[in-house]
Amino acid sequence: MILRRYMTQQVASTTALVLGFLVVMMLGGRLIRYFGIAAEGRLDVSLLFTIIGYNLPYFLELILPLAFFIALMLVFGRLYVDQEMAVINASGVSRGKLARLMTPLILALFAGEAALSVVGKPWGVRSSEAVWQQQALTSAFDLIRPNEFISSGNYHLYVGSLSDDKKKLQDVILIQSEPEKKGSAATNTSSADNSLDQDTAEQMGISDLPKAIINSGAKNISKDTITLAKRAEQVDTGNTGVTQLDLFQGRRYEVGAGSLKYNQVTFDRYRITLTESSKEVITEDNIETQKIGPLWQVATSGSQASTNSALRAAQGELGYRLALPWLMIIAPMLAVPLAQVRPRQGRWLRLFPSILLFVSCALGIISLKNAVSKDSVSVWAYAWLILGFMVLALYMNWGSRVQHRLRFRKQENRLDNALSNGTDNQNSGSQGGQL
Repeated sequence: MILRRYMTQQVASTTALVLGFLVVMMLGGRLIRYFGIAAEGRLDVSLLFTIIGYNLPYFLELILPLAFFIALMLVFGRLYVDQEMAVINASGVSRGKLARLMTPLILALFAGEAALSVVGKPWGVRSSEAVWQQQALTSAFDLIRPNEFISSGNYHLYVGSLSDDKKKLQDVILIQSEPEKKGSAATNTSSADNSLDQDTAEQMGISDLPKAIINSGAKNISKDTITLAKRAEQVDTGNTGVTQLDLFQGRRYEVGAGSLKYNQVTFDRYRITLTESSKEVITEDNIETQKIGPLWQVATSGSQASTNSALRAAQGELGYRLALPWLMIIAPMLAVPLAQVRPRQGRWLRLFPSILLFVSCALGIISLKNAVSKDSVSVWAYAWLILGFMVLALYMNWGSRVQHRLRFRKQENRLDNALSNGTDNQNSGSQGGQL
């Protein structure tokens, strides 16, 4: 009981210390970059540490297993260097049993890593993207000047005048390069499908165009949408990552590139979505922000996947999230044999190659995520990779013992054969003397 408490305290405190050091190192560069963005005026200083907090689970899911492995190497290495392991083994406690004494700590870290990879990181990435989208919109609206065009994404906005809080706009012209197909509702609308005839084309000085284009219009590859409104108001959608505007008393035109045909709609009130939340439709770009429920449904059944690429990306992301917690099981299995040092041999000599071996396992999981998304390998490659490292760890723990026992049995068999042969020779000799 005392030994279990001592080992648990030593490993837990060392893990926390190494984890804090690695987090400071990883977040240092990101914090400097955010300070630069804030200095340029593109990020509110009050949101700086909020974004850092949202990004923290993203770093912890990979740093926590590495910190735990380094802590195990340091603690077990110190036991060997200070000759404490020899005393513990002489007391009847093997190194394997010493590692099994930390089973509660290992299970707790396994559950924590699972929570980070399955729930924590997607929530953090999703919340961080929502803050960035809201900040980008705020920055875009801060740039609004009367009688000037500004651009934000695929939108170009012109405002005649605006209120002091920049929530209410007057004389609005909104040009959209790629119009949205859903999410817009208009009231009291009337529409007309217009196409230029020959007389109108001659009055505009474009009578030299082909008649097929003038009369019927060409099929549009892409459309530009021009919306004119007397006033507009920004819709308060909270921290959802969705940006919407309500336009009042205006007209909306859809103009196709390379065509003289256009559609016109008049409206009293029209709501348009400038930025959509990344949580609604699962694609390759927003796969990291998805919750585990929809992700599981897409990866297992494919009913919600719009394309095969989205299905493969969902399978790769799901396998990645479920494989990371197993690093907490592989870490003690590898650390126990790798931490063993010989007399007068420093523990630091074994630390760096051991870290490279463990990091190769984490890098293998990360590379499988891209390989599964590209349909290069099956999603079951995660299981084979984890099983391979577990077999390697078991061999490093028990390989020398098994070989020693096999050699000992061979020697016993040889000795038994030699004794039996000697006994047979004696018996034959005694029989020959009697004759």
